[in-house]
Amino acid sequence: MRILILGAAAGGGFPQWNANNANCREVRAGNRNFPAQTQSSIAVTIDGRNWCLCNASPDLRQQIGANPQLQPDSAGPVRATPIRSVVLTNADVDHVAGLLHLRESQAFQLYATRRVLETLASNSVFNVLNPQYVTRQPIALETPFEPLPGVRITAFAVPGKVALYLEDSTQKNFGTETDDTIGLEICDTEGGGRFFYIPGCAEMNPPLGLRLRNAPLVLFDGTLYTDDEMIVSGEGVKSGARMGHMSMSGPRGSVAAFAGLGVRRRMFIHLNNTNPALNVEGAERAALHKAGWEVAMDGMEIVL
Repeated sequence: MRILILGAAAGGGFPQWNANNANCREVRAGNRNFPAQTQSSIAVTIDGRNWCLCNASPDLRQQIGANPQLQPDSAGPVRATPIRSVVLTNADVDHVAGLLHLRESQAFQLYATRRVLETLASNSVFNVLNPQYVTRQPIALETPFEPLPGVRITAFAVPGKVALYLEDSTQKNFGTETDDTIGLEICDTEGGGRFFYIPGCAEMNPPLGLRLRNAPLVLFDGTLYTDDEMIVSGEGVKSGARMGHMSMSGPRGSVAAFAGLGVRRRMFIHLNNTNPALNVEGAERAALHKAGWEVAMDGMEIVL
């Protein structure tokens, strides 16, 4: 099984179009220590010819252009794509907006929880995905499904929150339900490889820790380095916890939470443009490496 990192950044990408923080200024100045990243998404294949996308980033057209594996075969028909399916982990804009790039009467299967499918159905713009071609398949938690031959995915609930644009301020949990945010266990049914993809997670609770114990690979939410990062930088008023994301550092952060789980390969994905770990030569990136973590980057390919 091959995993292609299409995008490693959080919503807005890196640099974000209207962000003028120190990180984004370094990208625009051409500093090689701050490589640009598109918005979070991965692609998975068994045979290199048929691919499943996990989340559809707003940058999907750019990502397809940067990865020939996802482009039509030059010897193929007039309309063609190796993208056979798309699996959504939530209804966040940075995970669903890319579906609008896939609207040209192209057949593929779209998998999401009923809650996310209802969100798509309630917004008429997603009707551009012609149901004659695009089949919307509901995901049941803890029930395996196969979006590609040889690829088995099991979705499971992770602590999180409803998408920002769906929040209900009259409710204590902002209207969040169990299947608003999910993680994916992705398995190669023939080769035996498996990994976890969890681009959004609010905390490491005991059930999640037990599930991830001794996993060969986890791609995990790396949105913020510190919980108050958005507040300190002046770019927001919400903590990471309020946004539904664990921070990397700190006693309740991801590095500490994974320390005793025995996960063999740990990789952060979905980094916000404020995160100092985006500096490949910075102290924060060095600290993550020392703790046994990698940071995903656009174009990275992993073979299991």
